[in-house]
Amino acid sequence: MVSLDTKNQLVSIEVVSIGTVNSAMVHPRELFKVALLSNASKIICFHNHPSGNTDFSKEDEEIANMLQKRGEILGIELVGCIVIGDDDKYFSFKENCKIEES
Repeated sequence: MVSLDTKNQLVSIEVVSIGTVNSAMVHPRELFKVALLSNASKIICFHNHPSGNTDFSKEDEEIANMLQKRGEILGIELVGCIVIGDDDKYFSFKENCKIEES
């Protein structure tokens, strides 16, 4: 997770969760704890798919939407949620209108 200040300047980069071969657990509590402790006003979340495929899953979309809603409550904007794949490929939920513009 990348934490940003109000001017979109980098505040911190933190590993929030390390998954297994085919899944990772991320809970808003741990993610926003890092954001709050770094005084972030915005966050960008990244994760990889071990297969290298950047196709997002239903669970990926649900988590991104959940994080956006929880962030709104805390006043921390989810600027982006990105799936990293092989060969410099990625999928951006924001670029593909899978999370709402603020």
